[in-house]
Amino acid sequence: MTVHQPRLSRKTRRTISQTLKYILAFGLILFAVFPAFWVISASLNPAKSLTGGSLWPQNAGLTNYNDLLNHEFFPYTTWLLNSFKITTISVTLIVFITCVTGYALSRFRFNGRRHLMIGILILNVFPAILAIVALFATMQQLGVYFPFIGFNTHAGLIFVYVAGVMGINVLLMKAYIDSIPMEVDESALVDGGTHWQVFWHIILPMIRPMIITVAVLSFFGIYGDFIIARVLLQSTDQLTVMVGLMLFQTSRFDQDWGIITAGAVMAALPIVLLYIPLQGYVISGLTTGSVKG
Repeated sequence: MTVHQPRLSRKTRRTISQTLKYILAFGLILFAVFPAFWVISASLNPAKSLTGGSLWPQNAGLTNYNDLLNHEFFPYTTWLLNSFKITTISVTLIVFITCVTGYALSRFRFNGRRHLMIGILILNVFPAILAIVALFATMQQLGVYFPFIGFNTHAGLIFVYVAGVMGINVLLMKAYIDSIPMEVDESALVDGGTHWQVFWHIILPMIRPMIITVAVLSFFGIYGDFIIARVLLQSTDQLTVMVGLMLFQTSRFDQDWGIITAGAVMAALPIVLLYIPLQGYVISGLTTGSVKG
C-alpha cells in the first residue's frame, strides 16, 4: 500500500523560499558588517585590546584616536596626506588620459590601432604582482638620471600607478564611447567644430557615468594599495597610510590594537564617504558600459 505525502501549496512553497532567502541574505550581511563593527568597537576601547567582555566597550571614547594623531614616532597625519596627494594626482591623470585615449581609439582610424588594443588587452591578462621586481629595478635606475621621479619618490609612485591602470580603463572608455553614434560627431564637425570641441563639449558630458566609474575605482585601487607603495617607498615621511598601518603592526607597538584599529577606521572613512554619494554613478557606468560595449 502506497502512502502519498501531502503536497505543499504554491503559496506555502513561495513563503518557505522567501524565508530561506531572507535568512541567507541576513547571514551574508551580518558576515560582512560584523568585522567592521568589531574594528570600530576596538578603536573606541580604552583597554587597547581586540577582545573584551562585550561587543561594545564599557568606557568607549576617542582616546585611541587622540593617541594616534599625536603619536611620538609615527606621523599618521603625514601618511594620510601623502595618500590623498598621491591618489588625487594619479586619479586626475588617469581620468584625463583615459578619456582622451578612449576617444582617439573609438573615433580615429590609424595604423597600428588594432594591434595597440590587442597589446593592451594582453598586458592586462598578467597580474601586476609579476612586475614588482622589474618596477623596483626600473625605478632605481631611473632615479639615477631623474632623481625627482625615481625610487622613494611620490612622483615615481604616481607614474607607476598611472601606467599600471591605464590599460583596462582605456578599453572600458573606448567601449562606452563606441556606443555613442558617430552622427553626433559628424553633425558638430559639419557645423564647424573641431575634434577637440566635439570631445570637450559633446562627448565628455555624455560619458560622465563612465568617468565617475573610472575615477572611483581608480581611487579605491590606488588609495588602498599596499604592495607597490611598500616596495617603492622607504622613508618614513614618504609612506602612505596603508604602509604606515603595517609599520604600526610590525613595530614594538604591535600590541597596541587600539591605535591600529583607530588608524584603520580613519583610513577607511574616505572610501566610505566617497562611495556612498557616487554609488549610483558607478553602478550605472559599469552596467551601461557592459551592455552597450
